[in-house]
Amino acid sequence: MRVLAYELRRLRGLRSTWLLLAAVLLGDAVVAAVLADQAPDGPLAAPAGVRLLTAAVPLVPLPFAALGAGVLGALSYGHEVRHPGLPASQVSYPRRVRLLLAKLLVIGPVAALLALTTLLLDTLAVHLALPDGVTVEAWADPAALSDRVSAAVTGAGLSGLSDLPGVFSPLGLTASHGVPAALLAFVLLTVVAAWTGVLTASLTRSAAAGVLLLCALPPLLESGVALLLRHTGRPWPTRAAELLPFQSGIEWAYGWVYGGAREAVAGSAALTDPALLAAVAAPAGLLLLAALLVQARRRAL
Repeated sequence: MRVLAYELRRLRGLRSTWLLLAAVLLGDAVVAAVLADQAPDGPLAAPAGVRLLTAAVPLVPLPFAALGAGVLGALSYGHEVRHPGLPASQVSYPRRVRLLLAKLLVIGPVAALLALTTLLLDTLAVHLALPDGVTVEAWADPAALSDRVSAAVTGAGLSGLSDLPGVFSPLGLTASHGVPAALLAFVLLTVVAAWTGVLTASLTRSAAAGVLLLCALPPLLESGVALLLRHTGRPWPTRAAELLPFQSGIEWAYGWVYGGAREAVAGSAALTDPALLAAVAAPAGLLLLAALLVQARRRAL
């Protein structure tokens, strides 16, 4: 518990933590508002809504919230290297491992809270910035609601979200089919990005190098999953192809990986596809193993 309290005090005491969080929240909302203002007239499809709510920009390896969480994780370890709390001679391997795990345990909830806060701010920004000609299907059409949201609305004795006061209209952006699951994937992605930032910085002992590795991983992973699916003859699931709130843009720059346009197939279990889960979980697991092995050969953090 003492090492957790130490890490929490260190993270709160850094001015860069608060500046970075404020920059991510402000920048994310501005990007979401700009993207929403450019939305074409007509119904807003669920995939487009997810892109707006997560401020996902093509060719950027991660959403801004996930990138900010990764930078925060890298800075937390980089600061520990530059300003260690104990002399190297007093930092044994078990202590280094406990400190590394404490950083992961502290940065995880912070990243999740950052993701949820950005979703809240982006929902408000998108709602205010959407042109008048754009309609949110989930607000006007009960058939467009996801199953769980529809059940909750029906259980409350309402025929649809439109029965609620107008102040609740931003909820329509998050209630379409597949959107809640995609937003949950976004929160998990942000947490994994924060962990990855900590671990890459621990391997390189440099916050800058850790951030560069963090940015390089999404294109490499998407390429690897694409090649794996293509080799096995399996197309991209619909939700993964349309709703997941991150795209490294690899299909824009290297279309040959997909052999042309990326195909998709319908499937209710798309977000639990083993290849996709492995692509998200493997980096953090492998980096943690590598970090533990490297720490065993070091004499300092």
